[in-house]
Amino acid sequence: MKSTAVRIFLLCLPLYFTACSEDGDFNVFSTQQDLELGQQTDQQIRSEPQEFPILDPQDYPQAYAYLQGMVDEIVSQGNVPYADLFPYEVAIINKDVENAFATPGGFLYVYTGLVQRLETGDQLAGVMAHEIAHSAERHSTDQLTKQYGISTLLSLISGGDPGLLSQIASGLLTLQFSRSDESEADDRSVDYLCETDYAANGAAGFFEMIQDSINPPAFLSTHPNPDDRVQEINQRAIDKNCDTNTAELAPFQQFQRNLPK
Repeated sequence: MKSTAVRIFLLCLPLYFTACSEDGDFNVFSTQQDLELGQQTDQQIRSEPQEFPILDPQDYPQAYAYLQGMVDEIVSQGNVPYADLFPYEVAIINKDVENAFATPGGFLYVYTGLVQRLETGDQLAGVMAHEIAHSAERHSTDQLTKQYGISTLLSLISGGDPGLLSQIASGLLTLQFSRSDESEADDRSVDYLCETDYAANGAAGFFEMIQDSINPPAFLSTHPNPDDRVQEINQRAIDKNCDTNTAELAPFQQFQRNLPK
């Protein structure tokens, strides 16, 4: 253990002004830059209503109250990093796509196609906690560091190439997470839900629902095997002694009815 810690320290030393994870991965973005990158990406998404038809909260206040309330409950438990910096703000995209995603800095998006496919609020909470984890664990900017290289991103941080941030923001929309990132997000979904009113293994319920599907969501093609994920999520909930009782179903069903058909 000591030798591992020394190796990590030596790896991080030349880049002492960057973030370094426990497994030795570098992230040259600060958390403030995560937030700024997320804000820019959110602006880009909202500027493309044909591709991302986001529902207006003023037109769907009850739907947003339910979903943002769910996110707020997850974040308010005290174990989600950067809750005082990242907004963890949700947008609903009105498209028959079974997907959800997050940008750096806590901007969350869920498609109506996924919501209508789900069966319980626990499943939705599991999905949202998973996406929150991608932002909170800074997986997007971890991947960008690997993709663009340390020297290029250090140039961005020091003020060079003002067009690079826009280019990076565009690339975030198609960024693929590693399998280890996905596994970590699964673990964190249990941790984040453990003290909420939702079943801590809600993400397992989602994977149980889709693993036998003829047409599973496309984003699962690069993810760990759903059956393995169900077992690991359920085991983590047991190990952490989390509540896995299901939440009341009626509010979730009303949420589904409040969305466009």
